Amino acid sequence: MRTTQWRGTVLIGLIAAAGCNAPGKPRPDDQVERPEQVMDFGKLYARNCSGCHGADGRLGPAPPLNDPFFLAIVPDAVLLKTIVEGRAGTPMPPFDQARGGPLTAEQVRVLAEGIKRRWQLAGVSPDSVPAYAAASSSGGASVARGKAAFTRACAGCHGDDGEGGKFNGQAVGTINDAAFLTLCSDQVLRRYVITGRPDLGMPGFSDPRGRPAGFRPLAAQDVTDLSALLASWRKDGAAGSGAAAGRIARGESPVP
Repeated sequence: MRTTQWRGTVLIGLIAAAGCNAPGKPRPDDQVERPEQVMDFGKLYARNCSGCHGADGRLGPAPPLNDPFFLAIVPDAVLLKTIVEGRAGTPMPPFDQARGGPLTAEQVRVLAEGIKRRWQLAGVSPDSVPAYAAASSSGGASVARGKAAFTRACAGCHGDDGEGGKFNGQAVGTINDAAFLTLCSDQVLRRYVITGRPDLGMPGFSDPRGRPAGFRPLAAQDVTDLSALLASWRKDGAAGSGAAAGRIARGESPVP
């Protein structure tokens, strides 16, 4: 009897030492995290965003998110809304489950807040930068003025009519490309004019690299007009429409 009691006491002690997990019972650490339970920004970003926006938020086929200049000017509500709803007419899908996406509303919020928290830099201010969205009170967009702005700010690298060129001996892609432009919403085109693509070496609205001596930063109206020119090339079925499609087929970025 004493031996049986001793063995029972030892068994209870072993179970207690094992964290009160009976033999065969899964430990909490062994349990699989269900997709809707994931709240870690790194995991959510890697699974849902990195394929298009790049593993570190840059150098992907989609616009970079690891861009402090962009994050300084995009309103929090706009960033959240874009993740919730996607961008109609572009490859960016909605991610909120209520709109057919894979993520809960809370996961979408974690993504939107995490993008700014991880990559926004202190000291980058939008105060002297053209607005992320065109002001409704502006004088309207002019394609003709946009062509003049393109000649001053873009032609040095992209060619007189956006057919492509060179910068420091390196080829610069075609931008007068209907297939590429079709992948970009009007807002993304405006964003590129303002921020450039720093991950690909494309200067923003105020960067003098590749531009004529004495270059002055683009004004808000210049940005609006230049964005209108790019959008018109998309709508007009601009020449070179196969270039971006070819880059995509080869697994390269469609962005010149």
